[in-house]
Amino acid sequence: MRSATARAVAPEQERRIVARNRRARHDYHIEDVVEAGLVLTGTEVKSLRAGRASLTDGFGQITDGEVWLHGVHIPEYAHGTWTNHEPRRPRKLLLHRKEIDRLASETAERGLTLIPLSLYFLGGKAKVELAVARGKRTYDKRQELARRDAAREVERAFRRRR
Repeated sequence: MRSATARAVAPEQERRIVARNRRARHDYHIEDVVEAGLVLTGTEVKSLRAGRASLTDGFGQITDGEVWLHGVHIPEYAHGTWTNHEPRRPRKLLLHRKEIDRLASETAERGLTLIPLSLYFLGGKAKVELAVARGKRTYDKRQELARRDAAREVERAFRRRR
């Protein structure tokens, strides 16, 4: 039996992933990851809830002390009217001032870039996972693929021996 003053514990918030940038980990060395909120219009939210978005050409940019997400494609909402949004418009990201300042110094001094890794809903709010990353060179990508292939071959050999 529950007492009148006992409160129900809120269930752990669940991440519902809308889009992932799979090429990001292939094309970049990920240095740091930050979670940011998104400023969206109503039809953008409805389109995201339908599970439609693409992060492939997306990148973050810091201008005038604000972080903006460019190149992310959120298609127009199918049932939208004249209030529909532009699919590739720049979207403002919501971060604390200290986080913005840290990201600005990292991208300016060390030549890093901001890349969106995933777009998801957390507790009913749209969030983006933003990575501070350094671009890989072609030989880095080849070495990474060769290392993964070698590890896969070793694993297969171990399984065959058992």
